[in-house]
Amino acid sequence: MSEFTLVVPNDWVTQDKLVEITGLRPGTIEAARKKSWMVGREYLHVAPDGNPKENSECMYNRKAVDQWVQSMSKKQPGARQ
Repeated sequence: MSEFTLVVPNDWVTQDKLVEITGLRPGTIEAARKKSWMVGREYLHVAPDGNPKENSECMYNRKAVDQWVQSMSKKQPGARQ
């Protein structure tokens, strides 16, 4: 018998987990963070000392990212408005 581990993600996840959960590519995540997403809504900068900087690791709100992806359903080429 083989064993497996089930990981239930938190609301806030690392970029690696966000890639696994959503299928978004790292480049897509970076572009969305720079052009579309808002700090505090889709992502946060985090630091072990509690004082994040612009270049600190980011954590992503997977539920907000899911909503962002869903919001594009009506913007698809050829989609009815």
